[in-house]
Amino acid sequence: MSPYAHRPCRGTSIVLALVALAATVLVPAAPAGAHPFGDPQTVAIAPDAVRPEVVHVRWKVGGVDDLTLLGVALGLLPQDRVMLDGAVFFHEEDAATIGPSGELTAYLLKQITVDSGGRACAGAVLPPGDLARTGVTIDYTCPGPVGTVAVAVRTLTDLNPAYRTMASGPGGTRAVYGADQPSHDWVLGDAPPPAVADLGRSAAVQIGAVLGGVLLVVVGGLALVRRANRRRRVAA
Repeated sequence: MSPYAHRPCRGTSIVLALVALAATVLVPAAPAGAHPFGDPQTVAIAPDAVRPEVVHVRWKVGGVDDLTLLGVALGLLPQDRVMLDGAVFFHEEDAATIGPSGELTAYLLKQITVDSGGRACAGAVLPPGDLARTGVTIDYTCPGPVGTVAVAVRTLTDLNPAYRTMASGPGGTRAVYGADQPSHDWVLGDAPPPAVADLGRSAAVQIGAVLGGVLLVVVGGLALVRRANRRRRVAA
């Protein structure tokens, strides 16, 4: 029996490692946790359909336990609502306690700000209908008609910097807020929309480059296998 009969082929091992590497390149990485407690909070930014100087921002927590945690931080709910292990349990009446409070109004106006042309826009928090499920809307009145506005979102990151906020704006635009990136510029006026087609071509070029690199890796691995097999035959 050949002494190589039960010995793993080194070339095959190399190819398997290369294929594993290729898989890590091709398979998109799982998104990092939006924040430590579950789904991320969200904001939606939109211009007013009639008043060109008004911007609407709708804020909503990701998980209702985050709302309870905020209520405790604002002094609206007792401290014992947070367990020793950090667990928080939402009660249906929490939203009714937090929603109409002056503490929530002051918190939102401090943590969510809108600037237009370098000038602050005055915010007014509308009474929420169902704070836990639909969130709350803040109307910002700017010094003049808005084109591009800078919207800063710092909600909940004062409680834990790992919180994230998924934001949406006109025309399907998206952004992610975090403690390290609290502000984003949004085009609300008549500026041209992003060049979606160009972005698509750019993405296709990048993906093609990645696939080409992976193909080169696999081809190189196959060459190594063939070379290893020839050596085995010579040695046998």
